[in-house]
Amino acid sequence: MTLDLHGIIPPLVTPFNADETINEDALRSEIRFHLDIGVHGICVTGSTGDGQMLSCEDSVEVARIALEETGGRVPVIAGIIRDSTAEVVRYGKALKEVGVAALQVTPVHYLFQPDEATTIEHYQRICDETGLPVIIYNVIPYALVPATTVARMLNELPSVIAVKQSGGNIHQLADLLHAAPTGGKVFTAVDDLLYPGYLLGAQGAISATLTVVPQLCLDQWDAVQRGDHKTALEIHNKLLPIWRSIDGPNMTLRIKAALALQGRNGGSGRSPLTPVSDAERQVIRAALEAAGIAINEASPENILV
Repeated sequence: MTLDLHGIIPPLVTPFNADETINEDALRSEIRFHLDIGVHGICVTGSTGDGQMLSCEDSVEVARIALEETGGRVPVIAGIIRDSTAEVVRYGKALKEVGVAALQVTPVHYLFQPDEATTIEHYQRICDETGLPVIIYNVIPYALVPATTVARMLNELPSVIAVKQSGGNIHQLADLLHAAPTGGKVFTAVDDLLYPGYLLGAQGAISATLTVVPQLCLDQWDAVQRGDHKTALEIHNKLLPIWRSIDGPNMTLRIKAALALQGRNGGSGRSPLTPVSDAERQVIRAALEAAGIAINEASPENILV
C-alpha cells in the first residue's frame, strides 16, 4: 500500500446536538482547527469519536464531512468498533464509498477472544472484502492481540498497514517495536508515554491527547524529529497531567469539556455517558492552565457535557 501515514493523527470527537443527532457545524469547525495547526492526518469514529455508539449511517455522515473539509490535504481514517466480521465489512464497504483512506478496526471483544488463526482470518477478510487498507486498533484490555500476532499480520497481510497500539501500556508497545515488523507501521496510543514511544521507534501517534492539545503534541513530535529532547521532555511533563485529567470512564465527555474550556465546540454526548462533574472540570482546567493552554470562557452555549 502506498498510503503514507505518520506523525500526529488526532482521533476526533463526534459532536452531538442535544437531541443526539450529529452536530455538523461543530464537527467541521474541529476539523478546520486541526488542519490549520498542521496535523498529519485525521481519524474519525474511533473511541474518542464514540464509534461504538454510531450506526453505519452515522459513521458515513461523519466521514463524508471529514472528507469534504480536508479536501485531500491529509488522509482521513475511519474507525469501526463492531463485534463481528460481517458488521465490520458492512461498515467498511459503506465508508469506502465515501472515500476514506483506511479503516481503523478493533478486535472483536464482547465476552470472548478469538484465537490467533481466527484473529488473522478476521482482519484478512476485512481487507479482502472492503478493499481498503486496515489499521489494527489494539485497545481492548480483555481481548488484547499479542504483539507476536500483530507483528505476523503486519508482515504477512499486505493490506494491514499499521497498528494503533493502545492496550497493554508501554510494555506491549515495547514488545511490538522490538519485533520490528517490516510490513507496516506502529503508532502509539499510550497517552502518558507518547515521548518514550517515539524514542522506541513509534512512527507517530493516534491518541486522545492529540485531539485535546494538538499544537503541543505536534510541537513534541517535531522536537523529537530534530533531536531536541529537552523540549520534548518539557512537553511530556505538560501533557501528562492533561491526560490524567481526561482519562476516566466518561472520557469522551471529559475530552469535550477540555475542548469547551478552550472555546472549541465538541458538542454534547450520547446517553448513557455520565456527565462531567464540576470537580472533574476543575481538574481539566487546572491541567490545561498549567500547560499554558489559553482558557476561553466564552464557550458556545450549546455545549452540554
